[in-house]
Amino acid sequence: MSFLQRRAAPLLRPATASLRCGRPSSSLAASLKDHAPIDVHPEVEEALAHGRPVVALETTIVTHGMPYPANLETARSVESNVRKAGAIPATIGLIEGRVKIGLQPHELERLADVRRNHPAVKLSRRDIGPAIALGRDGGTTCSATLIFSALAGIKVFSTGGLGGVHRGAETTMDISADLHELTRCPVGLVSAGVKSILDIGRTLEYLETLGVPVISYAPTDDFPAFYSRRSGFKSPWRMDDPVSAARLLFTQKQLGMSNGALFAVPIPEAYDAIGQELQRAVEQAVRESEANGISRRGKEATPWLLNRVGELTAGKSLASNIALIENTAFVGGQIAVAYSQLSNERHPKNSYPHVPNSTAPLSASAAAEPSKRADQPPAKLVIVGSAAVDITARADPVPGAAGANNNLHTTAPGVVTLSAGGVGRNVAEAAHRILTSYSNELSTATALVSPIGEDIFGKLLMSETSRIGLRTDGFIRMSKARTAVCNMVLDSAGGLTGGVADMDIIRTLDAAKIVDVLEEHRPKILALDANMSHETLRALIAYANKRQILTFFEPTSVPKSTVIFPAVAAALDSASTSSAPVTFATPNVLELAHMYQEACASPLELTAHKYWWQVIDEMALGADFRMELEQLARRSAFEGEDAPTGNLSFLVNNGIAQMAINLLPFFQHLIIKCGERGLIAAFRVSGEHAETSAWSTHSTNIFARQIVARSKSGRSVVVLKHYPPIPVPEDKIVNVTGAGDSLVGSILATLTQRPVAFEEPAALDQMVAQAQLAAVYTLQSEHAVSPRLSTLADL
Repeated sequence: MSFLQRRAAPLLRPATASLRCGRPSSSLAASLKDHAPIDVHPEVEEALAHGRPVVALETTIVTHGMPYPANLETARSVESNVRKAGAIPATIGLIEGRVKIGLQPHELERLADVRRNHPAVKLSRRDIGPAIALGRDGGTTCSATLIFSALAGIKVFSTGGLGGVHRGAETTMDISADLHELTRCPVGLVSAGVKSILDIGRTLEYLETLGVPVISYAPTDDFPAFYSRRSGFKSPWRMDDPVSAARLLFTQKQLGMSNGALFAVPIPEAYDAIGQELQRAVEQAVRESEANGISRRGKEATPWLLNRVGELTAGKSLASNIALIENTAFVGGQIAVAYSQLSNERHPKNSYPHVPNSTAPLSASAAAEPSKRADQPPAKLVIVGSAAVDITARADPVPGAAGANNNLHTTAPGVVTLSAGGVGRNVAEAAHRILTSYSNELSTATALVSPIGEDIFGKLLMSETSRIGLRTDGFIRMSKARTAVCNMVLDSAGGLTGGVADMDIIRTLDAAKIVDVLEEHRPKILALDANMSHETLRALIAYANKRQILTFFEPTSVPKSTVIFPAVAAALDSASTSSAPVTFATPNVLELAHMYQEACASPLELTAHKYWWQVIDEMALGADFRMELEQLARRSAFEGEDAPTGNLSFLVNNGIAQMAINLLPFFQHLIIKCGERGLIAAFRVSGEHAETSAWSTHSTNIFARQIVARSKSGRSVVVLKHYPPIPVPEDKIVNVTGAGDSLVGSILATLTQRPVAFEEPAALDQMVAQAQLAAVYTLQSEHAVSPRLSTLADL
């Protein structure tokens, strides 16, 4: 038995041992349930939930492989190359003892800037436990990255060079843990071969003994040697297209095999010419390491050798190193895309909702009375509204039945799923995710105030809210009430066939209990959905106006959109013409029309009140405004060369602009959701603010889709501006129920940081752009609120 066979024998005896070491992708859920110190980047989480392509990337190259800032620039370009191939990058590292599957930009910078930050450790399997226990930062080697990739269910990992058998390993016993990990982790590792400082021949022999497939991803079966396209050794297999590579990985998964595979991608040909020169430098560096003892110092050897090769080649090795890593990242992205397509064809993802990451148990703390932690500051944004459990039952297709007819008046096989929902809760989650993405200091800035019963559904809402990091001290327990539940029954095509909505709890909530919570926070903004009674809304609007708290109203639905009007009517006698009773509102076009009709015709007679006339007179809109509105109506509602046809004539023909103007005395700022035709911002700046506002120096610009009307006195500015929609292909739309809530939550997140965003043209544009993107993210997600909202600050 050879030396390499003796080293490999423990791994191969018994045959089932490696199967026990292999971790199925679902083990991530098990680890999270066990409260493992793992954070999955929202974009990666979203992609994995939908079966979209993801490529894992290591961080040892960031922490130990390149100098700063080349390491940071390379890491960014590698992520960019993965995206160019159509996949999502998941750069894996360790920050303060927490495993990060996907790094935020500031986390990547932290690992890269080793001069200013705590030195990161180099993480192999043996180092993971100690580093986490001590709260260290760490760069993952191939070994550790393979472990976390397999844990998360990521099937492709791209890197520069694989570790292997070191020269002289027959005496030093120095064999990289990377090779062993390929027997335990069912991941395709894409690299430029093994590092040229190693014994390539013995590495290939060892991989053969371990049973790891080695494939030259090239026109020939030559095995590459990192800096060179040919090492002088041959691979047992050759492929040169991503579909074949994906099929290999998928076949191994079907067979339940726990090992991975090595795809060896030659360095781009433009860099092959200097490969011989670099290899001579490698040989010299190896001789020096043997002479000075570095070769016998384990994991310190590789970084020293790579750095020495860089010195000997005057930086030429660094350029080659970057080129081969960028190349393997792109190839890895292509393989991941092909694997995703193959997997989804065999196991298509359902588009109905489920409870994402809801594997955490309902612990005692989750079931306890909601309470404010001592270290939590008061919330800046308080959202009062409904929190509910959505139960969706979708029947499987009935064999032989026509279409989606599952109305059999009996039970049917299918899928039943639960998720946390409710307008107020969804809006709060969206705002929380976005604020937290800007700063961890804003992670407690959002509080949801909503009633829950002392039942299992209440515990579920508490647990889910806590899981996403949203504070729970705003929940109000009601002992004799049932937690809100919406139970929907769908046919096999997703059509609603019936259901029951048990939502009474929110309408029975006493305003005094909400005020008690508000007294603890004194927020900048109080947001309200329309699920509460008009008595409660009246009390809350009065409370906020008395304390000069900005108010925000989300109409929720056409029938509920006017429940705010008694509160508005009660405020008119004492309201200032420069400050409307409600600061912000976000109706859609149908809700806007209903609100306008009720304002004119209801017994409250809001448009007959002297306050309404005073504000309308102060705005002093005349013929110029009407002419500019006619011009704006002729503009296309869309942008782009392939944009659909259709203009903004609905602003005039359907009376949208006129209705919005007539509601401005009651709602200072309106964001009108126009569906596929985009958004309309309509608002007024009055009194002294009008004279100092940035809008006082702006004029109507039909090309920019905006009308700015100033009164002759200069004490009123009315702005009406259209924002075209972000186009979303129909086949990319997964869920339409939460997009509006995400849009509202994004607007609230901006206003929490910049309450005067409407008064600054650039800030308004930025706020709307972010809100539209938030809505698009949720349209493309099966979640009520897309986890990708946690990445908006990165953009």
